[in-house]
Amino acid sequence: SIDVAGRRAYLLQVGEKALLWVRLVARGAAGHGSRWHPDNAVTRLAEAVAALGRAPWEVRLTETTAALLAAVADLTGADVDDPDAAADLFGPAAAFIRPSLRTTANPTGLAGGYKHNVIPDRAEATVDIRVLPGTEDEVLAEVQRIVGDDIAIEIVVRDIGLETPFSGSLVDAMVASLQDADPGVPVVPYLLGAGTDNKALSRLGIAGYGFAPLRLPSGFDFTGMFHGVDERVPLDALTFGQDVLTRLLRTY
Repeated sequence: SIDVAGRRAYLLQVGEKALLWVRLVARGAAGHGSRWHPDNAVTRLAEAVAALGRAPWEVRLTETTAALLAAVADLTGADVDDPDAAADLFGPAAAFIRPSLRTTANPTGLAGGYKHNVIPDRAEATVDIRVLPGTEDEVLAEVQRIVGDDIAIEIVVRDIGLETPFSGSLVDAMVASLQDADPGVPVVPYLLGAGTDNKALSRLGIAGYGFAPLRLPSGFDFTGMFHGVDERVPLDALTFGQDVLTRLLRTY
């Protein structure tokens, strides 16, 4: 559950962004650290990483994120013409929702050189890129434009994105099991900014959803704890989730 402008709602995942892990490689001439040396691979890489890490990516709504914003408008009466402003209505979950509205490209690692006084002929950086489903090639071309033609882009991992309709008997059963346990609280679709095993399952023809029915206290920053040292949920949220999942399994 999340709070939307003070009202509780539940998120049901119906899609996720595509994954692109890339390596940026810069090359230059090796040399002694005391030289005047403009052909420096580390400098070239640093400029590319800074440009990519600070690049603004425009908001692009998918069918799922458009439905999410429409649900926000229905819940709050707020104007959702500015999706980023609408995301702010999600409180602590805004940081979880905002990446679903655009591409994200975050540099995550740097490597180059082996000694303080030696200029290396190669430097590299890893970048974690998450893109909206179906935009992978377009985003790679834009990344190349941002970093420049003298930076090589190596694909480390490329995986698919997906969107599944927020409809059908399974979705109806999930929504009903939640609303039986928490009457009157809406369930809205969302696009996950990260990834799950649904990517692999989709290749087998399986339509997967992300359904984690936890009723959380207002203001509890659950999504902000992901992969953290203190990631946790309250015990009563787990008890609630067990009840909802039991209802689902007994009725679907």
